[in-house]
Amino acid sequence: MAIVGSGPSAFYAAEELLTRRDVDVDVSMFERLPVAGGLVRFGVAPDHQTTKAVERVFSRTARRNGFRAFLGVEIGRDISVDELLDHHHAVIYASGASDDRKLGIPGEDLPGSFAAREFVAWYNGHPDSAGRTFDLSGRRAVVIGNGNVALDVARILACDPDRLVPGDIAEHALDALRRSTIEEVVVLGRRGPEHAAFTTPELIALGALQEVEVSVHGGYDASDDAPIKLRTLADYARRSPRPGRRKITLRFHEAPVEILGDSHVQGIRIASTRMDGSEQDLEASMVLRSVGYRGAPVPGLPFDSQRGTVPNVAGRVVDPVDERPVPGVYVAGWIKRGPTGVIGTNRYCAAETVDALVADHQHALLPQPSRPGDELAEVVHSRCPDSFGFDGWKRIDRYERVEGRRRGRARQKLVEVGAMLAVARGTENDQYLPQ
Repeated sequence: MAIVGSGPSAFYAAEELLTRRDVDVDVSMFERLPVAGGLVRFGVAPDHQTTKAVERVFSRTARRNGFRAFLGVEIGRDISVDELLDHHHAVIYASGASDDRKLGIPGEDLPGSFAAREFVAWYNGHPDSAGRTFDLSGRRAVVIGNGNVALDVARILACDPDRLVPGDIAEHALDALRRSTIEEVVVLGRRGPEHAAFTTPELIALGALQEVEVSVHGGYDASDDAPIKLRTLADYARRSPRPGRRKITLRFHEAPVEILGDSHVQGIRIASTRMDGSEQDLEASMVLRSVGYRGAPVPGLPFDSQRGTVPNVAGRVVDPVDERPVPGVYVAGWIKRGPTGVIGTNRYCAAETVDALVADHQHALLPQPSRPGDELAEVVHSRCPDSFGFDGWKRIDRYERVEGRRRGRARQKLVEVGAMLAVARGTENDQYLPQ
């Protein structure tokens, strides 16, 4: 079996396959980057180390008999979808959601207007974002959206950067946040507090920032028997102003109409979503939209451009025309169901997909490989000479953790591909490594 991706759904699928007693399998995992982890490494906030502890489960899976990995190999570019299936009985695509939804309003493409996904990738040290810069020299940033990612971004922008040191934030992001002059982060929600998608723990985490004033624009009240999330918002609304501190202002029932500016973001026009529809302009130097992730097409696979997912039934990829299963091709995680749930949700999602795959195997519905599986390794190494296996990733992981401990941090992330390759090869004195 082959699995494409190395995030939570990919590793949960591998664990499920390798520990089942009703099937004997070998699993090959393919990841386009030189590092594994997916959402855990590049999506979870750097100060949420407890959540990132699931990486230990992934490492245990990677040590199981029958598991091997190919890092630095992109399916659809280096190896085609058909070619991969030629060497395996089945392929599970767990490639996540690497694109984002747009607002569809004027000014959205101005410099200074970004997807929250881009900002998160930047502060989490994604290699694709290593050379990016974000201008944090303004006074106000606006985050559009009411999910956990929106609150993560607001917290990272507003908190004392020293809070982030013990985690694994990328060094370039930490340096930029230390120089930031942003005084206020406004979080816009189209609907009311009762419909906000962020979770109670994320909301409470904002109030724990003693150096930040959290407020609710226009006030808010909640009854004593209201859910904890709403009572927490009411508490924030009652708090007295604390001058001299950075602010996070939560604004509900307001939607963006236009991002303002000529050559760069200078503000945003918002409209009330209540009956009056009144509009207001806010000055801002940066706008981050956090209105949803979506999957990106994999060349050779069917794709639902409306939902941003691969069409499937219980994990079986289906032809969008006749809705018949595509033999041997499966999906798991966000590319299967969309960007919903928490990391643990992927365990159940992957198990459903593996159940479907095993059932198809037991009913002799899987295609027979037309070429030996071992032959693919030769093809990979001829086309991707910089690719390596899980031993190389463990060297990277060990290097980052050791360097992190020297600095009082969870890990010191490598963000340049050249540096990652140097460590994976065991050439730690390579010129690409940070000094």
